[in-house]
Amino acid sequence: MKWEGISEFVYVAENESFTLASKKMAISTAQVSRQISSLEKRLNIKLFYRTTRKVSLTEEGRIYYQHCRSVLDGLDAAERAITNLQTKPQGKIKLTAPVTYGEQTILPLVNDFMLQYQDVEVNAYLSNQQVDLVEGGYDLAIRLGKLIDSSMMAKKLGTRTNYICASPDYLDKHGVPHSLSELSKHNCLLGTLDYWNFSEGNKDKALRVTGKLRYNNGFGLVDAALKGLGIVQLPDYYVQEHIESGTLITLLDNYRAPNEGIWAVYPHNRQLSPKIRFLVDYLTSNLDKS
Repeated sequence: MKWEGISEFVYVAENESFTLASKKMAISTAQVSRQISSLEKRLNIKLFYRTTRKVSLTEEGRIYYQHCRSVLDGLDAAERAITNLQTKPQGKIKLTAPVTYGEQTILPLVNDFMLQYQDVEVNAYLSNQQVDLVEGGYDLAIRLGKLIDSSMMAKKLGTRTNYICASPDYLDKHGVPHSLSELSKHNCLLGTLDYWNFSEGNKDKALRVTGKLRYNNGFGLVDAALKGLGIVQLPDYYVQEHIESGTLITLLDNYRAPNEGIWAVYPHNRQLSPKIRFLVDYLTSNLDKS
């Protein structure tokens, strides 16, 4: 009897709706309502404030929800621990990654992973916006740079380098900058930010730069730099091949910012899943080869 109504209560609390909870549990709204009413009667406590527009937790309901959520998470973890006895990953993986890095690096590796583990299904959504993993039902996110504080688990997969570079033609016409202050004399090709990151005297420095061109697309910025329109700062996966071929020249290397992290981020309740553990390990071992 103690377990009756717990799942319904948690679903209603998290969705703030009896109707949404019933849809996600694939049962009738009337059944959800009956279970909640029975639970409140058994506890002799009002768990929700109900209006025609909104369902919200009472103070007692919030306290009870925290404990119930922990109990259900514990049950999920117990089931996953048993599932981990499987020798290979299987099931659906929903992941998200930045657009360009996802296209060039992550998705090809995911394809290789699926060739090895054919019982895995993958649904990938590429976006430069940081989606809510829990709300969107994501198992995994690939994120670049400095992570914001969150309740998510994170594993470092590798690093990326941001380069300042320009074409030989541009440098012949406008000269080579040897200090950060000289950037003010050059046309800086801007992305979505008004500043570039550097390291000066072992300290991180964000320097505001200006220019006549701004794109929210890395490939457009690379093309502009190759055509001699200005100086650009971009991650290695945009410019590495052009640096190696000599069509772009790196600048201000002594001021280059420290390498940024490439991270696998996932909710706590996904950390024991074989499919996620296998995929994260595969990405970790293959990113430096991609």
